[in-house]
Amino acid sequence: MSTKGRKPKPTAIKVLEGNPGKRKLNKNEIVPEKGKLPKCPDWLEDEAKAEWDRLCKNLFELGILTELDLMPFASYCQAYARWREAEEFISQHGTIVKTKSGYWQQVPQVSISHQNQKIMMQAASEFGLTPSARSRIIAGNAREAEIDEMEFILMGGA
Repeated sequence: MSTKGRKPKPTAIKVLEGNPGKRKLNKNEIVPEKGKLPKCPDWLEDEAKAEWDRLCKNLFELGILTELDLMPFASYCQAYARWREAEEFISQHGTIVKTKSGYWQQVPQVSISHQNQKIMMQAASEFGLTPSARSRIIAGNAREAEIDEMEFILMGGA
């Protein structure tokens, strides 16, 4: 059974946004330690590995990507690679083909592209990789986004 309503926003993101809703911040939220830069999984496609290399260090330095986020970030990278592969096919061959019986049919790559774009965009939003997700963040480095006690109280904390 799933929960109703919006997904809860991580406290770190609320802090970066300045807690615009002025709701109480979750003092008990699990915050993973910074640790080390997550290693790119060997099983990713080459294009996915390139996307991993392009984004991993920046997201890690912002405190958004930890070793606990390996699976969702790998999912984003793999979806990106498959989306790009399908889009390249569509660019070369078009979106429809004529069947042997003379009917026009959509190529499977259109559906593949659409599905992977959907997965990619959902994951991109989670990692702040879309303009709207970034526009909500007003502070600089996430690692430096610590709140002192008075600021916590002023932002609606108990």
